[in-house]
Amino acid sequence: MPMKNFFELYDALIDGISSDAVVADTLMGQCWTAVETGEHFGMAMTTPVDTAPRMLAGDYTGRSLKELAQTAKSWNLTEAGFGMAAINAFYNTPERLEELNAYEPFEHYCTEGVDLQGKHIGVVGHLNMPQSVYEQAASVRILERSPRPGDYPDSACDWLIPQCDVIIITASTLVNKTLPHLLELSKDAYTILAGPSCPMCPGLLDFGIDRIAGLVITDREGMKDKIRNEIPGPPYPMGKPFLLGRDRHG
Repeated sequence: MPMKNFFELYDALIDGISSDAVVADTLMGQCWTAVETGEHFGMAMTTPVDTAPRMLAGDYTGRSLKELAQTAKSWNLTEAGFGMAAINAFYNTPERLEELNAYEPFEHYCTEGVDLQGKHIGVVGHLNMPQSVYEQAASVRILERSPRPGDYPDSACDWLIPQCDVIIITASTLVNKTLPHLLELSKDAYTILAGPSCPMCPGLLDFGIDRIAGLVITDREGMKDKIRNEIPGPPYPMGKPFLLGRDRHG
């Protein structure tokens, strides 16, 4: 579905958040930013771009979760990380995903059950893809803001993404605001939004996304310890991955 305005997708996420949830604590490390309520815990990738003016001044603790979620629209990308973590604190809970009959993959995470045989695949961001993806696909091209050997720079997105059959996009693009444009480029492809920053909100499927693959943190203290002590490695040992999509929901 074409977006009527740039922040339409963000507004859909924010509008669904309850007004009575309150921020109990926040935490930011080099890799991950977290927001905690009395009951739930959300996280998003830290993007250390603290240049533009912030939307909210002062401490976030004690504010409503919905108010903090508004900062997902901030062009201060450090602040936007807190906004996305607040959104995920609301949506990424075991209770909500049980109600939605979300699917818990066991081997292939975001590509579980997707026909990749002979397909041209584009991956925006360094997501951990299983070897089977490379074995089945005709090509796998990685697009990165900080490219490694063999990667394409993200400036190649406008050229490369329209050539792909399947696009897998890191959900950290919600924080840096590149997702709306990437979805426009991906309109003819099967599109997956994936990663620990991904909100498990079925409303995202109305914006040209075919599948969302996110993480629910089940070991809250372990994740907080990882952030505080800058422990390297992905956060998946502290949670459970889940899938929602047109082919897995509704």
